[in-house]
Formats: sequence, structure tokens, C-alpha cells
Amino acid sequence: MNTHVPVRGRYMTADRPGLMARAVGYGFHLMLDRIDAGLPVGTIECHLPDGTFRVLGGRSDGPVAHLTVLRWNAFIRLARGGSEGWYQGWNAGEWDSDDPVALFDVLMRNRKALGNATRAALLTRLWNRLGLWLHRNTRAGARRNILAHYDLGNDFYRLWLDDTMTYSGAMFQEPMNGEEKLEAAQRRKVQALSKRLNLKPASTILEIGCGWGYLSRLCAEQGHHVTAITLSPSQKLYAEQASAQLPSPPIYELCDYRDVTGSYDAIASVEMVEAVGQAYWPTYLDTIARCLKPGGRAALQYIAIADDVFEAYASSMDFIQKHIFPGGLLLSESRFRALAEARGLVWDEPAHFPAHYAETLRRWRMRFDGVVDDGRLPIGFDERFIRLWRYYLMYCEAGFRSGGITVAHVTLVKA
Repeated sequence: MNTHVPVRGRYMTADRPGLMARAVGYGFHLMLDRIDAGLPVGTIECHLPDGTFRVLGGRSDGPVAHLTVLRWNAFIRLARGGSEGWYQGWNAGEWDSDDPVALFDVLMRNRKALGNATRAALLTRLWNRLGLWLHRNTRAGARRNILAHYDLGNDFYRLWLDDTMTYSGAMFQEPMNGEEKLEAAQRRKVQALSKRLNLKPASTILEIGCGWGYLSRLCAEQGHHVTAITLSPSQKLYAEQASAQLPSPPIYELCDYRDVTGSYDAIASVEMVEAVGQAYWPTYLDTIARCLKPGGRAALQYIAIADDVFEAYASSMDFIQKHIFPGGLLLSESRFRALAEARGLVWDEPAHFPAHYAETLRRWRMRFDGVVDDGRLPIGFDERFIRLWRYYLMYCEAGFRSGGITVAHVTLVKA
């Protein structure tokens, strides 16, 4: 990663703009001054519509991003809509970068110092709260939200996921060298989760949110009795077909986690809780506490956002929630842990591996770009969708690289 500290300041290009252009740009330079003041780490080198070149940040080592702003309207969108507005500007061709991941990385690393400089305007945030309410994860709402994302179709996901059809962060060998196959890293992740469950022969296992069934299949192959739930009919169909030849295949059910019954030796849940919503965290944890036998263990893989920005994040709708995961919400680890412990679940051996998720996302993006270049996307996935999906993968990769979000494993032990 390029981490030099360039000379800061504002420079005119050879084509000096006219008086009117300079007057229009003056207010935007004031906005850039605010952003500059909020970048103690890393650098953004900007080419601007008035012909000027500015270096924002550059006070200490960190990622160096290059930004070309073609229309001032990009900053109007940012001021009004925050991350959602910035995406709209990119989609409209109002700004570009040779490496958007680096740009998002710089902004996320400085999230606390930037404060409201890159957040949506108050009226937009208030309006977005209505969007959050409309997408809340009631039983009916959760089903709609899941279908909006996962029922893009098995044919779509199988093109760029690895052969395990695992749509969650992998766990690579360390040090990561870029050579290990993604399939191997996904298997290592599942094995790490299984080890946390302390399984005995023929254990009963509940998987909450089974995806396309890789974890449940591996557990069934080892002789365990697995019940796996999902809200996605397409995922259920794929998982059933993939496990049909096993001597004792998992039982797959279209079921909301709130409606689970029975008692299990162990529970696994991989990146499911992000689809639950803060209002329903207690109910989700109640389900785990209710369904685990005494002494049983639950192994979770979860994504969390830094506590220092959680309140601001949770009170509005960002780019991901609007376009990718309606109803989604990353965890506040401290808040979620307190709720788990209040239910008698011991929070045991948390282990974070955000760099591994960044690498997973990079691999997915490379595979997705290859599919696009080869013209193999199913009919109906147009250029607008392609740009949205590529932006989503880059945005998330930067989040994990920057430390703004993390991924972790934890064991919840029922006393």
C-alpha cells in the first residue's frame, strides 16, 4: 500500500479557471477544508472541477487515495446524502478514482475526526429513519428483506462465489500470501467454528441462517444430526440438492429463528445476526438460550461496527442498507455482548480477523469482474446493477481494511 506523506496545499493547473468558476468553487473548497481538517491519517489527492489540485490530509503515514471530481454536484450529493449520496455521485459519473477501496479506506479510518463532515444532512437522516422503520425485521419484514438480497438467484451467486457457495468471510492461512484457494480458507473457517462447539459423536446441531448449506453439510458428513433454517427458498433448494446423497442429510426448514423449537447440543450461526436488527437482538439471543441444552455451546460469526460511530450509524440508513441489505444492521459488540451475558450466555474467546474478510471481498470482486468481462452474467443484470455490486464489494473491503468494521468468532456457553 502506498503510504507516503505528500506536500499539502492547493495548486492551480495550467488552465486557470475564470472568475465565475472560481466563485462557484469557493464554497466547495470550504467544504473540502472541513474534510481536510478531519483527516489526521492518510491522504486524498484531489483533481477538482475548477482545475485545482488539492491534497487533503497528508499529516501522517496511511493510505493514499486519488480522487477526480468531474462535477461539483458530487459534493452536494455527499452533503445531502452521506454514503448514499456519494454512491449516487459515482454512479452518475460525477467522480472517479483509480482505486475506490483506498478512498473509502481513508474516509473510514478517519470516521471519528470527520464527524458530520461526510454524514447525510439532518433532514435526510430524519427521512432515512422512516426507511429503517419500513424495513424493520418483523416476521414478514425479515422474509421480504432476505428475499430482496439472497433471491437474486443461485445462478448469480454461483458465478462468483467459490465452489462451497459460502457467502461470508473466510479464514486464510497466516501470513496471507494471496495463493491459498478461497475454498480452502472457507473450509478452515467452518472447522474453526466447529471446534468451538466441542461436539461429541452424533451431536444435535441447529444452524440459524444456513445460507447454501456448506457448514450444515460438513457437520452432517461427520455424523451429526443437523437442523438448518433459512428464509430463502432458493437457498433451501440448493442446500437440499447439494446434500441429497449424504447418508443422513441435514433437515432444512423455511423458518424464522423466532419460531424454532427443540433442544440442541450446539448452535451455529454465521453472519446471520446482521440481518436481525437491534430491536430484535434480545429475541435472537433468547432463541439461542432457549434452544441450547445446559452446557451447550453456540458458535457465532458476526460483523461489528466500531462503537464510536454505532449510534450515528444505527440512526440512519446508509448505502448498504438502502441498496444491498434492507433491514441489515452491523453489531455493536459491547451492546450485543451485554445482552448475551444478561441471558446467562458466557461470552468466550472472541477472535477478530478483519483482514481476512478484506481479502475475501477482494477475491469476490476479482471473480465478479471476471464474470462480467466474460459476459456470463444472467439476463437482467444490467450495467447499473454491475456498477452497484462492484461498488458494494469495494466499499465493504475498505471497511474491513480500515478498522471501521470487523468480523469475529465468539463462543456463547450456556451455564
